[in-house]
Amino acid sequence: MKAVEITEHGTPEVLKLCERPKPEAAHGEVVIKLAFAGVNRPDALQRAGLYHPPKFASDLPGLEGAGEVVQVGEGVTWPRVGDQVCALLPGGGYAQYVATPAVHCLPIPQDMPLDQAACLPENYFTVYSNIVTRGGLTAGERFLVHGGSSGIGTTAIQMANVLGARVFTTAGTDEKCEVCQGLGAERAINYRSEDFVSVMKDVGRANLILDMVGGDYISRNIKALADDGRLVQIAFLQGPIQEINFAHVMMRRLTITGSTLRPQSDEAKAQIAQKLRNEIWPLLDAGRMRVVMDSTFDLADAAKAHARMESSAHIGKIVLRIG
Repeated sequence: MKAVEITEHGTPEVLKLCERPKPEAAHGEVVIKLAFAGVNRPDALQRAGLYHPPKFASDLPGLEGAGEVVQVGEGVTWPRVGDQVCALLPGGGYAQYVATPAVHCLPIPQDMPLDQAACLPENYFTVYSNIVTRGGLTAGERFLVHGGSSGIGTTAIQMANVLGARVFTTAGTDEKCEVCQGLGAERAINYRSEDFVSVMKDVGRANLILDMVGGDYISRNIKALADDGRLVQIAFLQGPIQEINFAHVMMRRLTITGSTLRPQSDEAKAQIAQKLRNEIWPLLDAGRMRVVMDSTFDLADAAKAHARMESSAHIGKIVLRIG
């Protein structure tokens, strides 16, 4: 099969087309003939040598995709051969075929094309598990997500909105801020011209913050939290180290937590998949949430897709057309 591999750690140009053996479905797995694969920040971190695949996972990048099931391993009752699914992948998505646990597959939402469905798993697993399960977001709370025009951000804005929260976000241009408000954000803060801490203080501070920036945002997030607020950290684009005064955390009863998705057990991911299917997929079927697409690249142009993502000019998701 055709695939894109990381020939060495470095810039996007190290991604090269190659031939690899077609995977086989082990017990509890399915093999999917991919039509599209999502492009995500962890793919770029893996390419740069900063995010290593778990043991036994494919060395090929790619954590989500959509296509047709072509092989089913022992013990699998759903999906069946011929079913179209989207799936969270342990790796290996930059390829024509990929093996993944069957319990990490989800049906294609009603009337959704496969390119959009390929954008769902990584973002929806991440956002749901962090703002609902870990963050405990409830209706009426003030929710702040940084990077609102990213794949994670556009998903978080919509999910928090349908859950009844008041949604606030940050973005780097006025155009991106407009998109975020169109998705349901009450206020989109252009971080180049406004201080999100001041804005959040004016509205009563945030009950929950979802952050992927890190760096000095960590201490600023603490200032932007209301008493009994929660900060959930899912990435560190500006680094994981910051000095903070934990006396403020104690006195204001703040919670600081976080998670990464890929190292979690297959069982934990299966539980998230089931919750998504029961609680969120009906909202997608009803059109109450949608995928924001930025651009599509052919598999052979994976390097261009990474360059686009790392430029931070994109709004929404970038996908690879496997073909």
